Amino acid sequence: MFIIEILNNWSLMVALTAWLVAQSLKVLLEYLTSQRLSLVRFVGAGGMPSSHTAFMMALSTSVGLTEGWGSNMYAIALAITLVVMYDATGVRRATGKQAKLINELVDEIFYQGELKQEKLKELIGHTPFEVIAGALLGIGISLLFFSISS
Repeated sequence: MFIIEILNNWSLMVALTAWLVAQSLKVLLEYLTSQRLSLVRFVGAGGMPSSHTAFMMALSTSVGLTEGWGSNMYAIALAITLVVMYDATGVRRATGKQAKLINELVDEIFYQGELKQEKLKELIGHTPFEVIAGALLGIGISLLFFSISS
């Protein structure tokens, strides 16, 4: 059955676990730094560590471990992972910086009574450190799963 096959896909389960751990760490780190529980961080983009990177790096690492480091499947998975990492630190991070600047401009205009205020989401991308942390998390979870299953 289709659902059973998906649930038995080792690489997908490793990647989903890495995403779950990364998102949980975001909630925990937010709580430790602000002393408030923000469950929105569990589904939100941006922040430490990069869950997109953790997901993709766990996926590509598990493909490398199961299919071989020289396989075409690993090459494809790694290429997509590198695009995700580049996007997280490049385009999405720049978008977040632009949103912050626009929000500051809107605040200035709003407080002068000339414009209705609607804030843009500022936490969209990642710093290089957040992406590296996500990559290491993904690799670690994939290696852990592989060592347990072997």
